[in-house]
Amino acid sequence: MSDALTQLSRNIQRRIRPDPWSVGALVIALVVLAPVVAVVWFAFHPTENIWPHLLSTTLPRYMGNTLVLMGAVGLVTAMIGTVTAWLVTMYHFPGRSWLQWALLLPLAVPAYVGAYALVDFLEYAGPVQTGLRNLFGWETSRDYWFPQIRTRGAAIVVLSAALYPYVYLLARAAFREQSGAGYEVARALGVGPVGRFLRVGLPLARPAIAAGVAVVMMETVNDFGTVDYFAVQTLTTGIFSVWLQAGNLGGAAQIASVLLILIVVLVTLEKISRRRSRFYSSARSRRPIMMQSLSGVRGWIAFAACVLPFVAGFVVPVAVLLSHAFESSNWLAPGLRRALLHTLSVGGIAAVVTVLGGLFMVYGVRLSGRRLPALLLPVTAIGYAAPGAVLAIGILIPLATIDNRLADAILVVTGTDPGLILTGTAFAVGLSYVVRFFAIAQGAADAALGRVPQSLPLAARSLGRTAGGTLRAIHLPLIRASLGSALLLVFVDCVKELPATLLLRPFGYDTLATRVHAKASLENIADAAPAALTITLVGLVAVGFLARSNR
Repeated sequence: MSDALTQLSRNIQRRIRPDPWSVGALVIALVVLAPVVAVVWFAFHPTENIWPHLLSTTLPRYMGNTLVLMGAVGLVTAMIGTVTAWLVTMYHFPGRSWLQWALLLPLAVPAYVGAYALVDFLEYAGPVQTGLRNLFGWETSRDYWFPQIRTRGAAIVVLSAALYPYVYLLARAAFREQSGAGYEVARALGVGPVGRFLRVGLPLARPAIAAGVAVVMMETVNDFGTVDYFAVQTLTTGIFSVWLQAGNLGGAAQIASVLLILIVVLVTLEKISRRRSRFYSSARSRRPIMMQSLSGVRGWIAFAACVLPFVAGFVVPVAVLLSHAFESSNWLAPGLRRALLHTLSVGGIAAVVTVLGGLFMVYGVRLSGRRLPALLLPVTAIGYAAPGAVLAIGILIPLATIDNRLADAILVVTGTDPGLILTGTAFAVGLSYVVRFFAIAQGAADAALGRVPQSLPLAARSLGRTAGGTLRAIHLPLIRASLGSALLLVFVDCVKELPATLLLRPFGYDTLATRVHAKASLENIADAAPAALTITLVGLVAVGFLARSNR
C-alpha cells in the first residue's frame, strides 16, 4: 500500500512539475502568437478611433479590390495549375520531360519582380510597343491603341503567373497518387479524356487543389510590391497608407484585423471543405496510371498549354532582368553588397532559429504529452497565414515599448544610453521572419518526427539516454534531410519577404527585396536588376531541391 501511494505521489508530481520541453514549447507558441494578439488589442483600443471614417471612405475600396484579387487569382491559378498538372501526369507529349520541372521555376521569381519586368516589357518605351511602332510606322501613342499596363487586371496576371506553381505542385502529387484502375474503368465505359478529368481525376484531387488555392489566396493578400506598383489599393496597401502616411496606428491595426478575419475565414473554409471529403483507396487494387501519348496537333496544344505559364512566370521576367543587368554598372555598388550581406545574415539567422524552434516545439509537445502545448501547436501556424504587414504592426509597437524601458534601465544602471537595441537593429526584422514562416519549419519537423519508428527512441531512453540525448543521437540523423529542406525553404521565403521588411527595418537598412522595391519604384529597373536576379538565383536553388524531392 505504501509503495502504491509513493508511486501515485510521484506520478502526480511529474504531472504538476513543468518539464523544460513543455515550458519551452509554451514560450515558443506565445512568441509566435503574440503579434497577432497585439494587433487585435490595438484594433480594439485605438488612440484615435477612425473606424467610422474608414467604413465611409476607403475601407470598402480596399476590401473590394482585395476580394477581387483573391477570387480572380485563385480561379486563374486553379485552372492553370490543375490543367498543367493533369497534362504532365496523364500524357506524353513534346517537351513533357522538362516542362514538368520547368513549371515549378516561377516560384523562384517574386511576384513584385514579375510586375517590374512586365511593365518594363510592355510600357511605351519597352520592346513590344517600340517594335510595333517600327513595324507599322506609327510615330506616337495616338496612332494606335494599346491596353493600360498598370491596372488591376495586370496585377491579376502577374500574381497568377508567379503563384500557380503552388496549385500545380499539390495537384500533380494528387494525380500521381491516384490509382489507374478508376481511369481504366471509365475508359472501358466509353468516357472520353475530358470526362475522365471531370468525373474521376478532378473530384479525387479536389482537396489538394483547394489547399493550393488557399495558399495562393493568402500569398495574394500578403503581396504589397505588385499591387503598390500597379496602384491597386488593397487592405495591405491600406495598412501602409494609414500607418506611415496618416500616422494612425489604431486605424492600421483595425484594417489589419479585417485582414486577419478574412484569412481566418479562408483557412476555415478550406479545412471544412477537406474535412467533408472522404476518399478511400484499396492498396491491393492500386495500380500505376498508364500514360497516353499525344501526337500531332493535340500534342502541340498540350505543349502550348504548359509552356505559356512557364514563359509568363519565368522566362519573360528573367529575360527582361538579364537585358538590364548586362547594361548595369550596379553589380559592384556598395549598396548592393550591403543589401546582400544584410539579406544573408538576417535571413540565415532567422531560418536557423525558425527551424530549431519548430523542432524544439514539436519534439517538446510529443515528449510531454500535455494537452495545452498540443492545442497550441496547430494554432502557431497562423503566422504563415497572417500577412507581413499585419505581423509588423503586432511586432513593432510592443518591441518599441520594451526597447525604451530596457534602454532606460541600462541608462540608470550604467549611465550610458545604449540606444534602441531591438527596434534599432535587424532584430525586429528577424523576429517577423521567424513568426511568419514558423509554420513551414513546424510542419516539416512534425512530418519528419512522425516517420521515425517509436521503437528507436524508446530503446534509447531505456538505455539511459535523456530526452535531449535521444534527440541528438536518434532523431537528428534520421530527419536531417527534412530539416535541411525546411531550412532552405524558410531562408528563401525570408529573402523574398517585402512588406514586413519595409515596415520593420531600421533607417538605412536595406535587404535585396527592399533594394529592388526602392529602385523599381523610381523606375530604375537597370539598378534593380542585379538585386532581383540575385533573389531569383537563391530561389532557383530552393526550386531545384523541391523538384528533386518530388521525383
